[in-house]
Amino acid sequence: MKIGLYFGTFNPIHIGHLIIANHMAEHSDLDQIWFVVTPQSPFKVKASMLDNHDRFEMVYRATADYPKLRANDIEFGMPQPNYTINTLAYLQEKFPMHEFALIMGEDNLKSLHKWKNYELILANHHIYVYPRLSEGSVETQFDQHPKIHQVSAPIMELSSTFIRQSIKEGKNVKPMLPEHVWEYLDEMNFYR
Repeated sequence: MKIGLYFGTFNPIHIGHLIIANHMAEHSDLDQIWFVVTPQSPFKVKASMLDNHDRFEMVYRATADYPKLRANDIEFGMPQPNYTINTLAYLQEKFPMHEFALIMGEDNLKSLHKWKNYELILANHHIYVYPRLSEGSVETQFDQHPKIHQVSAPIMELSSTFIRQSIKEGKNVKPMLPEHVWEYLDEMNFYR
């Protein structure tokens, strides 16, 4: 099985994340998409960052109705700070029957050369890249790389930062969130 790993803090997960993940699951050769919830770094505590459990719970609720999408908390038990290469090695060891690929926005692809052991990542894993409107089409050193696949997913200009700020200002953000996530946020009074 070919698994696409979609890393993020998902603070909170929103419909843009789901649209991109579902598009990758339906319109690429990836069989499943795992949302890998990144733990809050103990070295960078942010007041606006919800606790790991709450962010995982929202991703779990958001993906529950989608058979090809899954919430994953694999990084919660890994030493911090963690690097993508370590997570990939751990997953490959734990699930040798799966092939793991990365999902990232064009903005992340531009800085891939700064990632720890990025050459090793590219040697062993495919990367599926979705477009970002704000980035425009800037060429990168990886444009012709055989393991990098540009996927014409819908362009989502929705950010968790905007959602958090809107909630703080008392705005209605319900249409931007999966229903179960909205209910959880509202019930727990998050970001207010």
